[in-house]
Amino acid sequence: MPKRLLAASGIAAYLFLYLPLVIVVAYSFNDSRLNAEWVGFTWRWYKALFEDDAMLKAAGNSLFIALTASFAATVLGTMAGYALHRYRLRLLPVLIMAPLAIPEILVGVSLLIFFVAVNLTLGLLSITLSHIAFCIGFVAIVVRSRLAGMDESLPEAARDLGASPWQAFRLVTFPLIAPGILAGALLAFTLSIDDFVITFFTAGVGASTLPLQIYSMIKIAVTPEVNAVSTLLMLLTLFLIVIASRISPDSVRGK
Repeated sequence: MPKRLLAASGIAAYLFLYLPLVIVVAYSFNDSRLNAEWVGFTWRWYKALFEDDAMLKAAGNSLFIALTASFAATVLGTMAGYALHRYRLRLLPVLIMAPLAIPEILVGVSLLIFFVAVNLTLGLLSITLSHIAFCIGFVAIVVRSRLAGMDESLPEAARDLGASPWQAFRLVTFPLIAPGILAGALLAFTLSIDDFVITFFTAGVGASTLPLQIYSMIKIAVTPEVNAVSTLLMLLTLFLIVIASRISPDSVRGK
């Protein structure tokens, strides 16, 4: 009985997580604007999506911000994770982990006040800088976890054999933590392209992203066009996971 109850609980949990996604995908092909019931199959919402200039511009902004922020956050987060692992400084973990513990609305308000104080015009630059600051901590945690499971004798052996600190890191440490770095980059990209709260506070006039554009649309009604763009976002996420599993299987398996 406990095994059956455990299996039933697991199935219920997976249905709760994934059934709404299946419904979103299915209704992106629904030939009805109201989304209240299934009428018939159609591709017209995807056609309408690719003819929507505002949505395409917002999607382009989101991709640009996510790619830029994930790259910068991965570089800085990797260095931060390495510093957390290597040096036992009391203040460093607080500085890196604080954005993760603070509610996003407070982070957004704080960044807005900072940008106003330094007289930085709100726009794509302010959003990108905000996403970089927010994502660094997540990358640092993943990289630090990877470093914690690494055999420290390997870089030490490289140093004993005459390698410089940079050579030991580049030839020994970096290949070993590469799956963690890739996982951190994927996490940063996903968090950036999906973020709404921080973007809402740091976006200026005319600097719209995909979450902001979707929010402006669903205030009126959830049209199948929103389902279509949500489906494409899910496909993009799955594509990135497949690419990551091909490049570095350990980053997906968590080894």
